[in-house]
Amino acid sequence: MAGVKTNERPGTRAVLRHYRMSAYKARQVLDLVRGMDVDRARETLEATPREAARVVAKVLASAVANARNNEQLDPEDLYVSACFADEGTTLKRWRPRARGRATRIRKRTCHITVIVSRLPDERLERRRARRAEETTAMRSRRVAASRRGGGAEQASGATADGAVSEVEELEAVGDDDTEAGLEGDEVLEAGADEAEGEADLDEAEVDEVAAEVEVDEVEAEPAVAAPRKGTKKATAEDAEGDDERAGEEEKG
Repeated sequence: MAGVKTNERPGTRAVLRHYRMSAYKARQVLDLVRGMDVDRARETLEATPREAARVVAKVLASAVANARNNEQLDPEDLYVSACFADEGTTLKRWRPRARGRATRIRKRTCHITVIVSRLPDERLERRRARRAEETTAMRSRRVAASRRGGGAEQASGATADGAVSEVEELEAVGDDDTEAGLEGDEVLEAGADEAEGEADLDEAEVDEVAAEVEVDEVEAEPAVAAPRKGTKKATAEDAEGDDERAGEEEKG
């Protein structure tokens, strides 16, 4: 049993004829969007980095416009029911080669057809239920985020109050410490004055002791020097006596 002919497929179509592109290149892009709903197919074509994607997106927009204006269909309920590319006229050109020969150049064209139809009721119900679930989930996430934000604000307010009270307590403690520090400084200054007075007394005592030691040394020097002089004289007399005895012995 033969299938449905290309020109007899149901739906609203748009055709681009004699576009200067090979049908092979156009079919690679058409295979990406076949069976998708219109919104998803449009997004896929926008993200495809090929020249055929730009052309197919224009043909798809034309088919959707035909369905909305001619068939009074909702664009959100449409999907790409069929899309194909047929070979068009091939232009022949020639390129000169060596030894007087020529090579044929084939400039191919294609006919791009996009057919959109209304989604089945079951598929529409599933999509609506999915969108409702997504909306509910998004709303619940927003509510949870707002609650978290409110709790965070309250917590930040409580933290700020606690920080202010801690700062006040630290300032009070700092004032007390400052007063105690001033009293301690006064006590330290008094102690320093007393220490300086004691140091002056110690220096005076040291000076007195040094003076006494000098006096003792001065008194002791003559007593020590006298015996030394007498010792020298006694030693000279002894030497003279020894010389006289030695002379007498030689005479005898």
